[in-house]
Amino acid sequence: MNFPRFAFNNVRRNARAYSSFMLSSAFMVMIFFTYAVFMFHPGIDRTAMGQTTRMGMTVASTIVYVFAFFFVLYSISVFLKSRNREFGILMILGAQSRQINLLILLENMLIGLISIASGIASGLLLSKLFLLVSTRLMDMEELPFYWPVKAIAITAGAFILLFLVISVFTLFFIRSSQAMELLTGGSKPKKAPRVNLFFALLGIALLATGYAALHLKFVGSLFIPIAASTGIAGTYFFYSQLSVWFVRLVQKRRRFTWKGTNLLWVSEMSYKLKDNARMLFLVTVVTSLACMSVGFVIATQQTIRTTFESNPFALSYTPYEKTDDKTVQTVLNEIDHELQAVNLSYRTITVQTLSVSIANGPWGSLVMSEQQYNKFAADMHAKPAPSLKAQEALLVVSPDFNKGSANWKTIDIEAASKGDHAANLSLTYELRTEPLAAVNGSNKLLVVNDETFSQLAKSNADQQRRGVRTSHLYQLTNAAGIPDRHDPETVAGIKIVEQNETMNKQGEDRGFIQARADLYYMQKQTFMLLDFIGLFLALIFSLSSASFLYFKLYSELATDGKMYRALSKIGLSNREMNRSATLQIAIIFFIPIVVSTIQTFVVLKPILSMVQIAHVTAPVLIASAAFLVMQAIYFIIARSRYIRSINRMMV
Repeated sequence: MNFPRFAFNNVRRNARAYSSFMLSSAFMVMIFFTYAVFMFHPGIDRTAMGQTTRMGMTVASTIVYVFAFFFVLYSISVFLKSRNREFGILMILGAQSRQINLLILLENMLIGLISIASGIASGLLLSKLFLLVSTRLMDMEELPFYWPVKAIAITAGAFILLFLVISVFTLFFIRSSQAMELLTGGSKPKKAPRVNLFFALLGIALLATGYAALHLKFVGSLFIPIAASTGIAGTYFFYSQLSVWFVRLVQKRRRFTWKGTNLLWVSEMSYKLKDNARMLFLVTVVTSLACMSVGFVIATQQTIRTTFESNPFALSYTPYEKTDDKTVQTVLNEIDHELQAVNLSYRTITVQTLSVSIANGPWGSLVMSEQQYNKFAADMHAKPAPSLKAQEALLVVSPDFNKGSANWKTIDIEAASKGDHAANLSLTYELRTEPLAAVNGSNKLLVVNDETFSQLAKSNADQQRRGVRTSHLYQLTNAAGIPDRHDPETVAGIKIVEQNETMNKQGEDRGFIQARADLYYMQKQTFMLLDFIGLFLALIFSLSSASFLYFKLYSELATDGKMYRALSKIGLSNREMNRSATLQIAIIFFIPIVVSTIQTFVVLKPILSMVQIAHVTAPVLIASAAFLVMQAIYFIIARSRYIRSINRMMV
């Protein structure tokens, strides 16, 4: 038997152990390849989102490749560690270090080539479906199938290099080990896990600091890196110190610990949590990133949809101050023509507003006089404003507004000039939700009494800032709900906006036009691209996390088998063993999901609030539930194979 044949037999003999690793690697190769198919498609430049899509796919493929590097490196190191005894026996039989290194190199490259071939083959089979589904999801023109020679060459070359570099790098894991060390490495008795009080308290302090950085305002613009670094470090100490301390507390409850088989799995859990701290930490970080990404995309999609549904105005046109009446009338006639051309029925409403800055808030606001608002509310069949005094206001927000960002006792309006202290106003206010607040695409409207409005208008005029503006709002009477790319509202809205932008660039100074369908379609395409990329990245993270856990179970199988075999000799039944092993595997598999869900809630809520997104709970629960379902499937598969292997070792 030659050496390549020996390496092939080793891979075939360990196929059950390698299956999860090869499946995950092949899946990464397939995703990388499908992204490359999209990137190098000859028709991508002819689409409206072509360059943006190509850039997004490039970033995504880079993330996949970097993650694949660390995944393969970790996986191979786990496999090598589990085979220490095998390498020790080969050395006793006369194998030289050079031959062991060659064997490892051949095995790793064989696994890599199988993963690359199967990944590219799967990608080729699914490439037509991938192009069809991706263009439909992102609402792009359909891209035809082509033979992706460049994508095949880049994918194969990149991953062959990856496996080669890692195979050479992993040789350093065993090059300095002696035969006796390899033979006894897995048999060394474990020391009882101990909790370091300093590191346990440090872990609590780091997690508290990360939470404070996200929820207290004193940190400023540095809060994200501070929260990320302290949160990640705190998570590691949670697994290496706090989890062991918690198991110790459980062990002290004698009535629970000494009941049935609880003593077996509780005492074993302290060892497993300590031994698997790095792996559980890695799985939690990966799962948290995936949950946050999916949760952010879902929250954004819901917000985009809610923003469209909350805006009763299909179009709004606001002329510039220097726009003459003739140009205004020309634009209004053009809008009428385009809407009538696609058979849309509508009515127009004219309002006057003023822009101001809110000194104690992160945003500005449109201001409307009480008299103007009551007329506007009557046209929109809304409740009129209460009688307002000089220091009172009504803050009207649309349904998509994040009310958590309006939590002040007063609204402080900043003067147009820093020296104009008379124009500084501090107003008590009443908060009300009405769809009509979506004037000019805004989601808030501040209503003040007529004298205050005149005072603000005079202050702006004195400082040569933007004065009172007239806006023409178009409300459709036959709107068809959420539009797609070919709906009349979308077609007319995009055409009107693009035509107005073209004329403005040519120096006509026509004014500003906003179409809700144009904005919705543009945002939808952008975030559907992120959604599409994030979906596959989340699948990779999920499958890889399950593989990490499976590798760890496999590496501990021989040791666990000896323990259960010894216990079976003194009366442990298969049923009791199954229960004990199932509880331990379940804790290892599902603790990262619970921790990542909590972390996602803690991190996403303040970040989404900063960008005025109110949807937090539902997106996080949806993302976490999806990962929980996938993890449950992986758990069932891993548990069945683990229990089957252990049962064979029982007496």
